[in-house]
Amino acid sequence: MSTKTSSELEVDETAQQRAQAEQFAIDVDAPGLIEVTNESHENSADHQYTVSIDDVTEELMACTCLHYVHRNAFCKHMAAVENTTGDGTLEAFPSEDEDNAEPEDYDCDGLGDFPCWPCVRTGRKELPN
Repeated sequence: MSTKTSSELEVDETAQQRAQAEQFAIDVDAPGLIEVTNESHENSADHQYTVSIDDVTEELMACTCLHYVHRNAFCKHMAAVENTTGDGTLEAFPSEDEDNAEPEDYDCDGLGDFPCWPCVRTGRKELPN
């Protein structure tokens, strides 16, 4: 996988248009790794790719889709991430403080030192031995 920045990539107007015309689900898989699923396809699981973002410059780096891999060109998945992160609705690099926040379904109250499952699942707390 190449590590060219988005400014070095060939900007493809068609990729921008397709990113706007198709339905994408976007999720932070890990810091700087964005999972992009094209939900416009009947079997969207077959159309799931990872876009990487540089942790220093926050530039789009690469995508695992065939268009990027074979052409080393800006793809619709990168455009979808760029459009999402541009308006601040996606945090590609969550802060460490947020990782320790209570999960939405937090329910440790009344359990003493024993953690609830949502806290264990998110890594906020560990099960005692």
